[in-house]
Amino acid sequence: MKRVRAIGRLLRLAGHIFWALYLLLYRFPKLGAPERERIVRAWTQQALAIMGVRLQVLCEPPSAGPLLVICNHISWLDILIINASQPCRFISKAEVRRWPVLGTLVERAGTLFIERQKRSDALRVAQQASAALRAGDLVALFPEGTTGDGQGILPFHASLLQAAVDADCPILPVAVVYLHGHGQALLGEAARHEAPVYCGNTNLFASVWRIVCARDLQATLHWGEPDAAQGRDRRAWAESLRTEIGRLADQPLLPRTGEPPRWKKNA
Repeated sequence: MKRVRAIGRLLRLAGHIFWALYLLLYRFPKLGAPERERIVRAWTQQALAIMGVRLQVLCEPPSAGPLLVICNHISWLDILIINASQPCRFISKAEVRRWPVLGTLVERAGTLFIERQKRSDALRVAQQASAALRAGDLVALFPEGTTGDGQGILPFHASLLQAAVDADCPILPVAVVYLHGHGQALLGEAARHEAPVYCGNTNLFASVWRIVCARDLQATLHWGEPDAAQGRDRRAWAESLRTEIGRLADQPLLPRTGEPPRWKKNA
């Protein structure tokens, strides 16, 4: 029955993805920003429901930009979790653009792509993100630069935070945690769920299959408060924000080489 349920979820998800392509290609050009945002939120919430992922949101999401949203990174699912609460324009690795069907979908949704192998590309993307922020957008990125295993917060890359410096706007920290829960589990009260973890040699299809096979999967999204630079350079700002995301996720800050782990308990 588990396999039958998972296959049913996959078939429904495939149809839902093609419906999104139709919306992006034919409906979005005729709609204003509020209508597009409403459709993105509704579509994403439906996608999570199809996959059997329950969403719990702690604290209020932002209603408008300009804000640079930064989050810890565990899975490709993180993007859906954030968009189901508050749609954003994401900065993503360029490889995502080449994913079958999904690459077209995220590109049409306004994603900014970065070539991670080219250090100079960070400047180009920071400039694009800064322009989007000045236009009043919510722009989201994952400053760890890669996915982790959900057991701690990796060191941050501060280069793309330059977009907020240039646009003179705050940064909003947010944390995502995947739990075994039934709609009531809170941080610290439930075991971490391993199904969404997308790191190592896992490919996209295997990751999707694990998620649609999972039981009692709950994503908890914990929004923080906007944080202004207050004269800090981007590296000091990034480290302060990493500490806050560790607090929001109730997870340790994983060490750089030669450093011990640092724990930050959830208040």
